[in-house]
Amino acid sequence: MAQVGPDGAEDPRGREDDDMVNQVEEHDRRIVVGVDGSAGSRTALGWAMSQGRLTGATVEAVSAWQGPPVYGFAYGWSPSVFEDVDLAAITGKMLAEAVEDEAAGRPPAEILTRVVHGHPSQALLEAAHGAQMLVVGSRGHGAFAGMLLGSVSQHCVQHAPCPVVVVPPTDPERDEIGSRR
Repeated sequence: MAQVGPDGAEDPRGREDDDMVNQVEEHDRRIVVGVDGSAGSRTALGWAMSQGRLTGATVEAVSAWQGPPVYGFAYGWSPSVFEDVDLAAITGKMLAEAVEDEAAGRPPAEILTRVVHGHPSQALLEAAHGAQMLVVGSRGHGAFAGMLLGSVSQHCVQHAPCPVVVVPPTDPERDEIGSRR
């Protein structure tokens, strides 16, 4: 779209702002938050719920589960230790409890929950497509829980399709199981 200058002639600069507006990717009003049951993820969930209430965004709490690694066994035998364990149901119960606990005493916000099969960082990145932001705790239930920034949060910061908020622990003097360091 060409602009007209004060003398009535066409302004050759045009309107770059119009072009920029047309290039902006439209985001839905959704905040994705990763929940693994750890204290850090619950703090992140609480932060996301507050932010959702303030901005009118829907909070989508996502938990991912994976089956235990299965290695090849001789003669077609494999262990049946996890046959009766429904990891998706266990993860869903943990997520529901975390949401219920964090929602208690807070003004209401629209919250959706989703349990997905897969690696947590990949599940969060997929859920974050089109979202306003992705919220994660700085540490969770990973193998390196004592690290400053967990592997899932680090991966999300580097690869997310939207802004990422990494919420630090509320009490840095406590570790993930609640005891003093």
